[in-house]
Amino acid sequence: MILKLPDGRRLEVPRSRLSPDASLRDLLQHAELGLDPKLAKKVIGARVRGSGSREEQYVDLYYKLPKDDALELELLTLESPGAEWLYRHSLAHVLAQAVKRLFPGAKLAIGPPIEEGFYYDFDVPEPFTPEDLQRIEQEMKKIVKENHPFERVEVSREEARRMLEEADEPYKLEILDELKEDETVSFYKDGEFVDLCRGPHAPRTGAVKHFKLLDVAGAYWRGDESRKMLQRIYGTAFYKKEDLEAFLKQREEAAKRDHRKLGRQLELFSIEENVGPGLVFWHPKGVIVRQILEEFEREEHLKRGYQYVITPHLGKAQLWETSGHLAYYRENMFKVDIEGQEYFVKPMNCPFHIMIYKSKTRSYRELPFKLAEYGTVYRNERSGVLHGLLRVRMITQDDAHIFCAPEQAEDVVAEVVELAFSILGTLGFKEYEIYLSVRDPENLSKYAGTDEDWERAESALEAVLHEKGLPYKRMEGEAQFYGPKIDVHARDAIGRLWQLTTVQFDFVLPERFDCTYIAEDGREHRPYIIHRAILGSLERFFGILIEHYAGAFPLWLAPVQVAILPIADRHLGYAQQVLAKLQEAGIRAELSYSQHKTLSYRVRDAQLRKVPYMLVVGDREAEEGTVAVRLRTEEDLGPQPLEKLIETLEQKIAERAEL
Repeated sequence: MILKLPDGRRLEVPRSRLSPDASLRDLLQHAELGLDPKLAKKVIGARVRGSGSREEQYVDLYYKLPKDDALELELLTLESPGAEWLYRHSLAHVLAQAVKRLFPGAKLAIGPPIEEGFYYDFDVPEPFTPEDLQRIEQEMKKIVKENHPFERVEVSREEARRMLEEADEPYKLEILDELKEDETVSFYKDGEFVDLCRGPHAPRTGAVKHFKLLDVAGAYWRGDESRKMLQRIYGTAFYKKEDLEAFLKQREEAAKRDHRKLGRQLELFSIEENVGPGLVFWHPKGVIVRQILEEFEREEHLKRGYQYVITPHLGKAQLWETSGHLAYYRENMFKVDIEGQEYFVKPMNCPFHIMIYKSKTRSYRELPFKLAEYGTVYRNERSGVLHGLLRVRMITQDDAHIFCAPEQAEDVVAEVVELAFSILGTLGFKEYEIYLSVRDPENLSKYAGTDEDWERAESALEAVLHEKGLPYKRMEGEAQFYGPKIDVHARDAIGRLWQLTTVQFDFVLPERFDCTYIAEDGREHRPYIIHRAILGSLERFFGILIEHYAGAFPLWLAPVQVAILPIADRHLGYAQQVLAKLQEAGIRAELSYSQHKTLSYRVRDAQLRKVPYMLVVGDREAEEGTVAVRLRTEEDLGPQPLEKLIETLEQKIAERAEL
C-alpha cells in the first residue's frame, strides 16, 4: 500500500501489518508508520486509487482499508486540492440539519457536493423564500460553531428501515431500497441530526467556517418530471475566506453578464415558451453576429481544404440503427412517422456525412477528405436541464468529419489543433486547459478498434500536443469506447472554463458503415473518422460569447458598429450623409435621433446597447465634414474627418480588432 503525504513524499506500508478491519484513522495512528502526529491530526480523509480501477474515490477517516497492497492513498488536509469534496459534503449535512431545526416537517432527499459547492433537496409544503435562506444560513453558522463530530454508524437494513420509518423519511426509504444487497448501510450523526449517507465527511461540523447559501430552485425527485417537485438549496464553501469572497465576486460579475438578460436587452435572441422550451429564435442583431462567425469560420476552413455540405434534418430508422444511435440514444431523439415508416430527426450529423463519403468509391488520393456543415440537430433534452442558449433542444454545430488514412492522423490532428487556437484566439479566448482522454490500460476489452488503432491515435494526439508545447492533463479511462479525444476548455474574461473544441477519433462508425478507400496497393482499406467541432454548438457558443464580452462585442462582431447622433433637427441632413457613406463602406451604422430625447440620453442609450462608436454631429461637424467621435468606453476622441475615420474603421474591422 502506497501512502502519499501532503508534502509529496510517498511511504510504502504493507497491508499485512494492519489488522483486517483497519480504517484510515487506524492507519494514521499506526506506531510503525512513524507519521508526524501533528500531520496525522490535520488529515481529514484521502483520495484513493486501487489496482483494479483508474477511478478516484474520496474517503474519510472511517474508510475501511481493503486487502490490496497496490492501493494508493493520497492524504488530504483541509488545504489540499480535493478536500473540498469532503467539507462541502459535510456542509450539505449541516444545511439539512439547520432546515430540520427550523422546519421540522421537512422531508430529506439527497445532498451531495458538486463542482462549485453543494446542495440539498427538501420536500416542504411551501417554497423557501430569500428570508428563509437567511435564517437557514444563520442556523448553519450556529451548528458550525457547535463543532459536532461526524460519527459514522453502520446498521442492518432492518434497523435502517426502522429508523427511517420512525423519522418519517420516505425519500431516504426509497434510497435504502435501491442499495445493492452487499452494500453497507451507514448513517452519519452530528449532534441531534442523523442522516442516511455513504459519506465521506470532514471530522467535525466546524472544519470549514467560510460558506454561503446561494439560491433555491425547484428540482424533480430523481430528475423525473413525473415525480414530485422538491426544493433545492444551493450553497458553496471554501477553506479560505478570500477564496469564498473571490467566488462570490465572480458570481456577481457572472450575473451581470447573464446572456439571457443581455440577449433580451440587446435584442439578440429569444426563447418563446408558447412555441417550445429550448427552441431558439435568432433576432436580426443576433443573426448578424452569427453570420459573421460563420463567414469567419468558413473562410478559415476553406483555406484548409474543407468542403461544405448541407444534409437532411431527418432520416429513416435504419440509418440510426446502423449508426448505433437508436440503441444508445433513442430517448433523446424525436420520432416522425411518414407513410408508415419511422423517421428520426437527426441528433448528430455524422451518419449523413458518412453517406456523402460513401456515395462513390474513394481513392487514397482524396484523403484526407474533409466535410463541414453548419448542421442543425435536435435533441430531446429534459426541460429541467434547459438553460438559455447553454442547453437547448435545437443545436447548430460547426461540425466537420475528416476521413483519413491511419498514417495521416497526426498531420490531421495538428491542423485541427492549429485551426482551433487560431479561431478561438481571434474570438478573444487566450487561456486554455487541455484534456487528453485515453483508454483505461487495465480494462482494454471494453474498447472498440484494434490495439494498433488506439496506439496510433493516442500517439498522434499526444505528439501534436507535445510538438506545439501545449500543457495537458492525460485522462486515463476517460476515452469513449470508440476512440480517444482532445478537449479544449477555454477560460473566459472572468475566469470560468468552458468546454469548446473537441477532436474525437472514431473506430466504430467506419466499421458500422463499411467505409473504405482504395489504397496505393490497389486494395480496400478502412479509414479513420475524426469528428471535430471548434466552437461546438453555435447557440451555446453565442451564449458564452455574450457573457465573455458582457454583450460588448468587438468592433468586427458588433451588430451595430456606429451610432450617428445629430444634435438637432437641422443636423439631420448631414447625419444622413454620414450614414450613407458608412453603409457604402460596409460599416453597420444607424441614425439615432428623437426630438423628445436629449443628446446625453441618446449617448447613454447607445452605450447601453454596447455600440462601439458614437459619432456626434452638429453645426461645426456639418460645416467641416467631420464627426465628433466617442467610444462606448466613454473615451472622447474628438473631431475627426469622416473619410479618415472610415479608413480607420475599415482597417480595424479587417484586422478583427477589439475596438
